[in-house]
Amino acid sequence: MRYVLGLDVSTTATKALLVNERGAVVATAAATYTYSTPAPLWSEQDPALWWQAAISSIRAVLASAKAAPEQVAAVGLSGQMHGLVLLDAADNVLRPAILWNDQRTQAQCERLIAQVPELIQLTGNTALTGFTAPKLLWVKQHEPALYARIAHILLPKDYVRLQLTGTYAIDKADGAGTLLFDLARRDWASALPELLGFDPAWLPPSFEGPAITGQISAAAAAATGLAAGTPVVAGGGDQAANAVGTGAIDPGVLALSLGTSGVIFASTAAPIIEPAGRLHAFCHALPERWHLMGVILSAAGSLRWYRDTLAPSQDFASLLEPAAAVAPGAEGLLFLPYLTGERTPHPDPLARGAFVGLTVRHQQAHLTRAVLEGVAFGLRDSLELMRAAGLRAVTQIRASGGGMRSALWRQILADVLDAELVQVNTSEGAAYGAALLAAVGCGWFPDVASAVSACVQVTERTQPSAQRDSYTAAYAIYRELYPALRDSFARLATLAH
Repeated sequence: MRYVLGLDVSTTATKALLVNERGAVVATAAATYTYSTPAPLWSEQDPALWWQAAISSIRAVLASAKAAPEQVAAVGLSGQMHGLVLLDAADNVLRPAILWNDQRTQAQCERLIAQVPELIQLTGNTALTGFTAPKLLWVKQHEPALYARIAHILLPKDYVRLQLTGTYAIDKADGAGTLLFDLARRDWASALPELLGFDPAWLPPSFEGPAITGQISAAAAAATGLAAGTPVVAGGGDQAANAVGTGAIDPGVLALSLGTSGVIFASTAAPIIEPAGRLHAFCHALPERWHLMGVILSAAGSLRWYRDTLAPSQDFASLLEPAAAVAPGAEGLLFLPYLTGERTPHPDPLARGAFVGLTVRHQQAHLTRAVLEGVAFGLRDSLELMRAAGLRAVTQIRASGGGMRSALWRQILADVLDAELVQVNTSEGAAYGAALLAAVGCGWFPDVASAVSACVQVTERTQPSAQRDSYTAAYAIYRELYPALRDSFARLATLAH
């Protein structure tokens, strides 16, 4: 038996999985770690944690499958996007990586937007604190001695690639998330780094997701148990790799991820840019594809907060069961899921959650249903932006994440989004997509579409019901609430301590 290995370097763990030639996952393993918050709004991580976790998870997954090193045909990488890893000329890490959820760079974002008026049209995105380029501007301003020693810039998974292969490389999807990429050309924007005072030589070569970027080195073989010379493909940023893993690669087929945050991901055949930059526009993990992405920060996280705060003694199943008997619209009760601020369509860290419309008639079941519907409305905001930007008709939504365990929530999402919602035969997400990209890279399949067709199967379908029209009025009111409350949210933030 031959295998490909998918490795996902996330914010809290590195997961490895082995996939056989039939596309079946035969073993998984993960090693966890934490990140630090050394100052308010900061989020950092020691890159050594990723490498040690990669070694541990790779060795564990090989042992679990009783796989010999030479049985692994190729390795694919995925991981958290946007993080800034700085290396000197000897590949020493200069400082802890600044992660995707770090919020310190608002001033640098404002400077970048003012300095590059064509930023959205060139990169597909406006400057947000999570992106890589503003982080680099922050280091330039606040740590000039360290900045002067920079020789290489990598993203988290690409630091692990360097340890595995000794080569510098990045995939096109992750490259697009740095805010230094020419979206249409699918490569580094030639003038942008120099305009911002960065040395273009710091940037690694970029590759399409299935392209081979290097081979496992002798040192990495000794550390991980893989065979020296095993090819390592470019892979993809976590959301792009997850879309490959769920089969969302064709225009009209969307991916929906309902975890702590919520993501709507739409594959496109050409770059589509939302004029105000309220959606992310990135390259996909396969050639000749791009994608639009909207993110709400508290999706299943909203439900967890609600349960932990108001019904801590109940499990999720018993909490949600009575909500199924409540009519759509929860008898005039709406929930805003902005518990940790918001990103799409309102890039506002001061946005706050709210129940609006409470009366003495409302019981716990109404509140529960309002939470589920509020998250669905938040995701619909992204979908409406995509349609306005030029996305053609949605034919199917491929859904994943812990929230998909609820049949009620699946039905609400299908009705609110007015599209067929399907689940597929794997829940391994980005690591599985990375493995499929590796399978293409080593020649098991001629292209990503063939790999997806052979390995990803729909296992469950949820069709929009006759109740979908019942949400029209409630959603229209939901859209009015943030503009009405925005100034109040900002003033409320001054009262928090």
